Amino acid sequence: MPLERLDHVNIRTANLETMVEWYGRVLDMHPGPRPDFPFPGAWLYVGNQAVVHLVGVREQPQTREPRLEHFAITATGLREFVERLETEGVPYTLDRVPGMPIVQVNLADCDGNHIHVDFDALELEALEHARGPA
Repeated sequence: MPLERLDHVNIRTANLETMVEWYGRVLDMHPGPRPDFPFPGAWLYVGNQAVVHLVGVREQPQTREPRLEHFAITATGLREFVERLETEGVPYTLDRVPGMPIVQVNLADCDGNHIHVDFDALELEALEHARGPA
């Protein structure tokens, strides 16, 4: 499974509008298309790449809690990756992104940090076909 690139950073904030303004003003990142998730947020772009995903929350996370919710990596080789996770006994979920041809493999590292590795949804179809009926 060759890793390709870091995809984006996801940050929880109770100051959604202020954060959107700050990233635009300070880092020249601007809001763009975002899937119709059932929670508030904004995706901030550099060119055509959504680099920062903001998630609106009611209360600002406390200092002792991480504000960085997860990091994501785009990859190829879903079947081999899932086989590795199963061999290593690492719990994971496979989740489709609404309205996008992406499947996420969601897992946690040994410290509990949330990671998702993103694959083309066609790789999930191939994996499901190889495994046969559930």
